[in-house]
Amino acid sequence: MAAGFSFFQFDTPLGTAGIVWRMSAGTARIIRIFLPAEKCAIKCSIQKQFPAAAPGTHPAIDTISQKIEAFASGSQVVFSFAMLDWEVCPPFQQRVLRTEARIPRGRVSTYGRIAAHISAPRAARAVGHALALNPFPLIIPCHRAVRSDGGLGGFQGGLAMKRRLLELEGVAFSPSGKAILSKPTVSIGFNPNDINKNFPIRHPLY
Repeated sequence: MAAGFSFFQFDTPLGTAGIVWRMSAGTARIIRIFLPAEKCAIKCSIQKQFPAAAPGTHPAIDTISQKIEAFASGSQVVFSFAMLDWEVCPPFQQRVLRTEARIPRGRVSTYGRIAAHISAPRAARAVGHALALNPFPLIIPCHRAVRSDGGLGGFQGGLAMKRRLLELEGVAFSPSGKAILSKPTVSIGFNPNDINKNFPIRHPLY
């Protein structure tokens, strides 16, 4: 990876997490968030994927790490997307992630619903792939997407962590371990290309 990247590791109730970031136009931009794991595993993953990154932090990175720590403890946290470096994501993935970000705490959607919501009804598998490669997990809550039958699907941090995050948010599970899906409701006024602009939609997201 290119030089100029920094990384910061911090502890959460779920393990040690990491943030890779860089300065751009005087602003700290998040390149990648590493989900909580063993401290040595996080450091090795960062060094493998970002060998030129050096340890370092910034007041804005300190703030976001504190929010992630609170989120991992089960607290309700509102994240800003202003620090995310969207340039690391191709256009389709950006659409998927911006849509995913609209799923509220305590609710889940499915890969198929997300695909239909962004007018790509046959792209459920592509949606799953885009979420699997989400560089900003937790801030963009990809753990809130499941299979159409409530099965957990996949998750960068493993299915145990995915279930734990959903349980912390109040999502119920069946005895067979599947997330209980609510009846779809129409999310009014959302443009998947810009979370701050609105347009009428037909397909329910969650």
